[in-house]
Amino acid sequence: MKRVSDAMSALNAMVGPTHTLRHASVKMIQHRTGAAVVVDPDLPGPCVITERDLLKAIAAGMDVDVEVVGDHMTGSLITAAPDWPLQTAADQMVRHGIRHVLVFEGPELVGILSMRDVVRVGGLAIDAV
Repeated sequence: MKRVSDAMSALNAMVGPTHTLRHASVKMIQHRTGAAVVVDPDLPGPCVITERDLLKAIAAGMDVDVEVVGDHMTGSLITAAPDWPLQTAADQMVRHGIRHVLVFEGPELVGILSMRDVVRVGGLAIDAV
């Protein structure tokens, strides 16, 4: 059985809440990912800014060189553990209409799982909800 740890990606694209949207998008492009993890000691935990968040800001006419990540990031996240069955994580992603989950081993953030990672590993039955 495939596990989340078999498919998750390393935490490469990381930004802070005071970085601009352009900075976040550059990081995401550099690391070929659809989301950047937002970390800051003043936050209760990590957050995520996604391609979708960036597109919403651009569509609303916001300036990507002025707007900051903290005003556009997603704070309430669905998380997974590395030992979860990959199917369970994929089902959660579909159920909640999201494309990324942060992976925690106990209190430690150890990776990120994207729908792209799930598809790359393959072999799952993903039902649309």
